[in-house]
Amino acid sequence: MAGRRSSARPPQATVARERRLHVEQTRGFRFVVGWGLKRSATVVPAPLRYWQYRPAGPTAIAFVVLVVGLWLGAFAWVGGWPEVRGELPLALIAGLSVLVLSTGRFTVSAHGMSFDVAATRTEPARVVPLLLVREVRVGRPPEGWPKPRRRGGWWPGRTRVAVRHLADDEAGGEQAFTLWVRDPEDVAAALGVPLER
Repeated sequence: MAGRRSSARPPQATVARERRLHVEQTRGFRFVVGWGLKRSATVVPAPLRYWQYRPAGPTAIAFVVLVVGLWLGAFAWVGGWPEVRGELPLALIAGLSVLVLSTGRFTVSAHGMSFDVAATRTEPARVVPLLLVREVRVGRPPEGWPKPRRRGGWWPGRTRVAVRHLADDEAGGEQAFTLWVRDPEDVAAALGVPLER
């Protein structure tokens, strides 16, 4: 059927190698991709096939609003409006810093895809090798797919895609996730699977 890969499971050694190669390729780039390669990169890696940022989710936003509200509320209770005015810039900068550090990046290399967060190293176990990807569809996943994990919420100008891939277990299970992307055609091309609508 068009748009699908064979359901044959590749050998575990091949999957592990593809994960390792993805991590090596992405480690050469800074989290802010437009800044180019890291200074510590000794070998110039192949360009990333696709990347996009995922803004902080509703949990992080709710946490920041709650903490900043409690912070300013405590100062208002103790010292009134003059204390709140003095503390407001620091509270807002701290809240924005948490939101910026909660921003993630969806990265597709020549070997796999991962969901990275600033200031953390990509764990090979969290990489989905491209050879495990089976199908990419625009919109919600159809009936019969595994229950998808949400990887980021709606964002203006983006389209929802659903990706189905083989799971890590040896039983041959499958997993799926949904993601809002800039260009579904580019994502499908980066993943090496034709886009289905």
